[in-house]
Amino acid sequence: MLTVLSCLTAEHDLRLVVLAAFVCLVGVGAAVRLLVHARETEGFAGLAWLSLTGLVAGASIWATHFIAMLGYSSDHGSSYEPIGTIASLLIAVCGAIGTFALVSLRRDRIGMILSGTLLGGVIAAMHYSGMAAFQAKGSVIWDPAFVGASVVLAVILAPLGMLALGQSRTWPRSIAAVALLVLAICSLHFTGMAAVTVMPLAGGSGVGDAIDRSLLAAMVAGVASVLISAALLVAALDRWHRAVASDRLTEALEAMTDGFAYFDAADRLMIWNAQYQRTCPDIASFLVRGVTLEQILRLELDRGIYADAKGRETEWLAERLQARRNGADAFEQAMSDGRWLRVQDRRSAMGGTVSTIIDITAMKAAASEMEQARDAAEKANRAKSEFLANMSHEIRTPLNGILGVADVLSKTPLSDDQISMLKLISASGATLQQLLSDILDIARVESGRLTLCEAPFNLAEAVVEAGQLYEAAARDKGLQFFVDISDNAQVWAIGDVVRIKQVLTNLVSNAVKFTQTGFVRLTVERAADRLGQAMFRFTVEDTGVGFDAATRERLFTRFEQADGSITRRFGGTGLGLAISRQLCDMMRAEIDCESEPGGGSTFLVSLPVELTEAPAIETAPAAELVGRTAPLRVLLADDHPTNRRVIELILSQIDADLVSVENGAEAVMAFEAGPFDLILMDMQMPVMDGLSATQTVRDLEMAERRPPTPIIMLTANALPEHVAAALQAGADRHLSKPVSVEALLQSVTELTNGGPAAAVTSAA
Repeated sequence: MLTVLSCLTAEHDLRLVVLAAFVCLVGVGAAVRLLVHARETEGFAGLAWLSLTGLVAGASIWATHFIAMLGYSSDHGSSYEPIGTIASLLIAVCGAIGTFALVSLRRDRIGMILSGTLLGGVIAAMHYSGMAAFQAKGSVIWDPAFVGASVVLAVILAPLGMLALGQSRTWPRSIAAVALLVLAICSLHFTGMAAVTVMPLAGGSGVGDAIDRSLLAAMVAGVASVLISAALLVAALDRWHRAVASDRLTEALEAMTDGFAYFDAADRLMIWNAQYQRTCPDIASFLVRGVTLEQILRLELDRGIYADAKGRETEWLAERLQARRNGADAFEQAMSDGRWLRVQDRRSAMGGTVSTIIDITAMKAAASEMEQARDAAEKANRAKSEFLANMSHEIRTPLNGILGVADVLSKTPLSDDQISMLKLISASGATLQQLLSDILDIARVESGRLTLCEAPFNLAEAVVEAGQLYEAAARDKGLQFFVDISDNAQVWAIGDVVRIKQVLTNLVSNAVKFTQTGFVRLTVERAADRLGQAMFRFTVEDTGVGFDAATRERLFTRFEQADGSITRRFGGTGLGLAISRQLCDMMRAEIDCESEPGGGSTFLVSLPVELTEAPAIETAPAAELVGRTAPLRVLLADDHPTNRRVIELILSQIDADLVSVENGAEAVMAFEAGPFDLILMDMQMPVMDGLSATQTVRDLEMAERRPPTPIIMLTANALPEHVAAALQAGADRHLSKPVSVEALLQSVTELTNGGPAAAVTSAA
């Protein structure tokens, strides 16, 4: 190191040494920036810029060497052999071009190391070829250790410089790359010059045809001019790039539909676009570079443009600035002119703030319209629910008379023709009742008010009961009817047995309806899903009319059947399968079908269930009035005379003393007048409804310490919320109209003989 410093200070003109270092710095810096520009340019132009990069880099290496050589002081004189001097320039330029070509071909870490190693070799080759052209009036002796050290330094520092450059275009890495490459060039030269010793020769100059120092200086000046021109070109390119980038940034900002502004770390306005001015037109002329956010806000407050700040301007400003300091993300601001703005702030890495302002007045108006539409939809939905409830009540009331009277009449002596007509009346009434239940189920599923009742049930019994409902109809049509239950399906499970049976009966009823000859089969077998959970596969097969693939795609849609002719031929609304699909979705079951026209159909339901143990067996109470000697006193409250007559006919089959009233107020008066064994209460009545009357009866019982009288809510209000309301008011049971003779007599027997009074029966 001391030898190198001695060579640098004692054997060189320091002014030229500094000049050499400066030229090296300018040239290498220009080459690095040209390389960045070459990477951004495609095609032939990119190759041209890459060649210029190599030319500038090679010229920098060569000029650094020979400027330093011009500053080298030799007591024995010196000159330069022309061919070797020019060859060293060609080595430097061509080698540098090759180095940067390798960089463009392979830009990964290994490529950078290889190109840096090649560049170190180029620097060494140029230096020692240039030294080979050096001629002095003496013998040049080389120190191998310093020669090797100079080459090693170049081969180490040059790859480090290329690695620092890498793919990054940031200024810190570019500066590091320039510094390492300049150090590689200068360290090789001055370490290499420390290896040189010139010994005088006796009897001769030792110098032939050569370039003298003045001519070399002219050559170096020419190369330096190229480097300065390249540096000026780089400066112009950078300035052009900055101008283009600035123009593009300005164009992008002005094209934004949102207001944009940038505030520095001191919250001073630096950059903003025209949309930012348009969002605050009252202060557009006040927006100048350097104005602070606080000044902007104060001016806006003075002009009263913030609706929520009026009357509390000082507090509002403090809150706004504090939120800004706390880094508040986004907020919505109401303006006095009726507009709404959404302001969003983001902190930059340098401590500044990027603010965007969006006019959301239209969004707010749309949201308000959506809220109004939602309220209107909810109101319409409530109106629809009320309409369905009322229609259910109004339809069930006369239907109760039809089916109730038919049921009572069926137990009297009739002729064969009368029995046939009565069956027709009952069948038509049952069809109407099923249609009404289907419509209500659809409405309840839509509104989300249909809930599942999970309870233990016997799976095999449920399947048998679902099949038996339509077995007689199948036999009447001459069809074979099968219910097959595998041994592994003889289990107890937890689920909503009512809804499971509803799905199965829908499928079985369709199978019977659309099959004229052949058979209908309902089967169930146990399987397992992918997680090993118990799953049961229900299959309903028939040899009916079938349907094609196009029909299959829409079969589970409401009011859909195979085609119009099927609807006319077989009847029905097409609601059954739609309800079945929705119920399966609620129970996490899958329903599918396979069919072909004229080849029958197969419907499959895969239902995951949780298995359980059979519950303890409870002895059901006898369905008769035990130990009663006096007539059963029954109070009936119903505003419809037909319904009162139906109940009278049903209760005429037992020993009952029936007192009938037309509204809840009369029922309360009758209850106050004397005790009853049972109260049958309609829900929807004039003067006082059944719920209020029931609650009043319970209050009277508590006040007078009378034992509770069984109350059956006997009503056409059949929705789940009606059942819940009846129980909450104090009713013991809910029976929905039309009520069957068996259901009513069973409930009367249970409640008047101490049976389970809390049970709820609701006919769909």
